[in-house]
This record gives sequence, C-alpha cells and structure tokens, in this order.
Amino acid sequence: MSSPVTVDIFVEDRAHEAFLVPMLQRIAREENLVVSPRVRSARGGHGRAIAELKLYQQVVERGTPGFVPPDLLLAGIDGNCSTFAKAKKAIEGATHAPFSDRLVVASPDPHVECWYVADPESFKGVVGHRPTIAKKKCARNYYKNALANAVRKAGHPATLGGIEFAPELVERMDLYRAGKNERSLKAFVDDLRGKLRTLTQGT
Repeated sequence: MSSPVTVDIFVEDRAHEAFLVPMLQRIAREENLVVSPRVRSARGGHGRAIAELKLYQQVVERGTPGFVPPDLLLAGIDGNCSTFAKAKKAIEGATHAPFSDRLVVASPDPHVECWYVADPESFKGVVGHRPTIAKKKCARNYYKNALANAVRKAGHPATLGGIEFAPELVERMDLYRAGKNERSLKAFVDDLRGKLRTLTQGT
C-alpha cells in the first residue's frame, strides 16, 4: 500500500496506548508499511473500551462525517487472569461483521504491564535494572508494581509508573524471547503481522 495504513485504536488505559502504538509502528516498519494510528478511546477501563468500540462502529456504519472506516481496528483489554482467549472473545463478540476481518486484538494476560517486562534482558538495557518477576502472578497490580519498582531501583523517578519507557522498551525488545515468556504478546504480534501482510498483498 502506498498510502499510510489507518488503524483506529480502542484500549482501556494509558499503559495500553503507550505500549501498543509504538509496537504497531515497529511491526509495520518491519513489514515495510507506514501506519497512521488514531486513538479513539484509551481511558475508563475494560468496560468503557468495549462500549466505545460498539458506539464507534455504529457511527462509522451510519456514514458520519469524519469517521472513515480504517484499514485495521486494534482493540486492547487485559485478560485479568481469565486467559487472553476469553478477553479476545469478548472483543470479537462486540465487533460487527464489516469490521471483524480487519480486527486485531491485544489481550495481555493478566495485565498489560507484563508485556513491558516480557524481555527482562532488553528491559535492563533500557532502564538499567532487571525486573524481578514471579511466574504468572494474578494478584491485582503485581506487574504494575514490579514495573514501577524496577524503574525506581534503576534510579529513575517513576512519574508514570514506568510507562514513560514504553517507546524504547518496544524498540529494543527481542520479540522472540518476549513471546516465549508471554504467550499473549506473541499471539498479538503474530496476528498484527499477519493482518498487515494481508494488506500489502491487496487481499
């Protein structure tokens, strides 16, 4: 495609937005594409992200001025220890047929912060401290606290809880290694890459 790939984004909070936008840009670049991300909703949590997604589809289907159908639709909500497959199913269930073939789902399991620390080696190279992560903890805020603690131990003020490092973390991340550690991240990257390749093939 010669023109930028438009991607409308619905996520539950800033941590998702901060990670997913640069990841989208990285994968697109690796596929020799330019993307134009349009963040439509990134506040209010899980329920609001899905509600905004439903409303948005209605607006686009009505042909409302300013709402042109995107090339891809990216929706992200946490798995919350219910497995990323269930979170993905919830988003797919809220997606209408005209949009379902262009949908890419990001469902970090259990929470998006586990994706930030999915590759501890590159994380240390960026932040300066290797995060201490137990295997698959479902406690609320476990990964959020682990991220912030690693940033503080490296001597940085964790003013945004560590999400301020997202662009560099994404850029330096070894996706193979990160995907082995976090299956939900691998599922997202593989799906996104596949959808982008479909666009380049003109199908």
